[in-house]
Amino acid sequence: MFPSLRKLLAASLGCLAVAGAAHAADRLVIAATPVPHAELLEFVKPMLAKDGVELEVRVFTDYVQPSMQTNEKRVDGNFFLHGPYLEEFKKKQKNDIQAVVAKIHVEPFAGYSTKHASVQDIPEGGTVAIPNDPSNSGRALLLLARQGLVTLKDPGNISATQKDIVDNPKKLRIRELEAATLPRILNQVDLALINTNYAIEAKLNPLEGSLFIEDASSPYANLLVGRTDNVDSPAMKKLAAALTSPEVRQFILDKYKGAVVPAF
Repeated sequence: MFPSLRKLLAASLGCLAVAGAAHAADRLVIAATPVPHAELLEFVKPMLAKDGVELEVRVFTDYVQPSMQTNEKRVDGNFFLHGPYLEEFKKKQKNDIQAVVAKIHVEPFAGYSTKHASVQDIPEGGTVAIPNDPSNSGRALLLLARQGLVTLKDPGNISATQKDIVDNPKKLRIRELEAATLPRILNQVDLALINTNYAIEAKLNPLEGSLFIEDASSPYANLLVGRTDNVDSPAMKKLAAALTSPEVRQFILDKYKGAVVPAF
């Protein structure tokens, strides 16, 4: 083989190797809960493919594994949590690995009952079920306080616990349970405060089927989260841009009809 031809071939192979490496780097694995997070990620897959990013969505039904697997670098990021949950997780795990890429949407939290038609019908000594993770239990208590069912020491404290209840006029029994189980035990309690993603999965309508619901000004915007080592990567920025695009805004408005609200 002539020397010039060898050089040309070597240069071509080098370019192919670089291109292959670049293609491999433009692959993202994102952990998400099913509704609406995984649905939104599936919606933007074709958009990302056109932009040179291959997206794999790994679906989880709990609130622990997506963050753990992000920290362990088993996935590139996650899409399921809100700011207060992220801060609570960081404190508990004593790390700052996870980093916010973008705010995507708000899932208004709501109270549901199959036994009662209004808040006023909830009986004295009734049972109220709320999520057991600290950020969402505090969120539930704030919403109960807004309905006048309890009074909190500090009505604006998003980290409130049951110890912060200073008045419980109906002597309600508040049970803290795994968030994903709440729709399944709804017929066993007088009231359950359920995250909208789990409510939608259980075919509950947050707008028409709840006794009360947060408004769109809720501070609990759901986040696309990466790690400090990839939060500024081109692929993650492309995913953030896709999830905050006009197309996704319209998809949210059309599909969820107010049960999920764009936060961008």
